[in-house]
Amino acid sequence: MAEIKVATDANFEELVIKSDRPVVVDFWATWCGPCKMVAPEMEKLAEKYDGAVNVVKVDVDANPRISQAFNIMSIPTIAFFRPGQQPMGVAGARPMEALEAHFGLAQYVTETAEAAPTEA
Repeated sequence: MAEIKVATDANFEELVIKSDRPVVVDFWATWCGPCKMVAPEMEKLAEKYDGAVNVVKVDVDANPRISQAFNIMSIPTIAFFRPGQQPMGVAGARPMEALEAHFGLAQYVTETAEAAPTEA
């Protein structure tokens, strides 16, 4: 199973900003119902793009500096960070397919994942 990392005020820059891979960041809180609906979608993204795109979660209550720095006004907010580019984000619970389309993730599918169906 693919790993979803947990970012904090202390390690966000290392995990996200300085990452050499694109990173999908889930800004959430423990009390947020829609955030709980997004969690399994984040797990699907992490599994599908394992090795190509990192998936990171940020608890906004525990890490206020990050949410202030990126002007997170509602949760869940899912943000996409590409190396060297401005992040883009979307607020609200979305299925994996909607997030893939919004962020253009199809280009990051690993070659082995693309080749697997044709080899079978």
